Amino acid sequence: MDRPEAHPLSSKLAVLLFALVVLSWALTWTVTKFIVVQVTPLWAIAIRCAIASVALFFIQLVRGQLILPKLGDLPVLLTVSVLHMVAFSTLVALGLKFVPLGRSIVLGYTTPLWVAPGAWLFLKERPTLRQLGGIVLGLIGLALMFNPRDFKSDNTDALLGNGVILIAAFFWAANILYVRAHRWVSTPFQLLFWQTFLAGCVLVTLAITLDGVPHISWSVKLAAAFLFSGLCGTALAYWAMSMVNRSLPATTTSLGLLATPVVGVVCSVIGLGETITASLAISMITILGGIALGLPLRINLSSRFASVSQNPGAGERLRR
Repeated sequence: MDRPEAHPLSSKLAVLLFALVVLSWALTWTVTKFIVVQVTPLWAIAIRCAIASVALFFIQLVRGQLILPKLGDLPVLLTVSVLHMVAFSTLVALGLKFVPLGRSIVLGYTTPLWVAPGAWLFLKERPTLRQLGGIVLGLIGLALMFNPRDFKSDNTDALLGNGVILIAAFFWAANILYVRAHRWVSTPFQLLFWQTFLAGCVLVTLAITLDGVPHISWSVKLAAAFLFSGLCGTALAYWAMSMVNRSLPATTTSLGLLATPVVGVVCSVIGLGETITASLAISMITILGGIALGLPLRINLSSRFASVSQNPGAGERLRR
């Protein structure tokens, strides 16, 4: 059984913790960019999942939330593991080998643009005019990223990198739609250890089959990068987000999470010396503006980007 917290966090502490989550997720993109230069994408994500699984095991053990998955939650456990943790994460890691970090982050965060029409098609949720306007605005921003002056369509690596990141966004959107429709037995956070563990097993199997045994030239920087992505970017960030979701309004977390790609792009400039072109800046503002315009969706962004609400009945209330 889930052990509820005695009291939610104070507003100040919740905001501080939320800011740390946004920073951690933004930095994880930069760290992953560093890792995939030295390790294949499959092994990079497999190792990250292994580290996160160990951390989540102990976090949930201490909090009394380590459970065996219930039969009714097995479909969502498999869906999140395969679509998000394996497909999305691996494709993003692959794309980062060929695409600048700032551009990759903006492409990855187009996910909500695909969720809205997917919810209309598969969940029969008709969008409002405001939401349709947000989708159109976001798609205009996406089109601006591929204008001929800034994007060379004859560059095979660029086409591959941009393509796989957009496909990754589709996988993330499909995962969100299934999570949206699932009737939870346990809480999403209770399943998180099993999701990372299962994803790690799938990724290790794929990595051994496709890449063989890894030959990694370990260094202090590489080890620190893996620890950060597995601990701060995954395990601790999801735990912290579960606490934030209990303490702050959904609208606050939804809007706040839009800061993640902005902070990520800034990190790409500071950490990797990338340049923010006018085209990228305009595209990012337009895409995020479109997402923000469509925020009054039944699927709020806090569940999209975190999927760790502590309340198993939250999804049911959203349906009503």
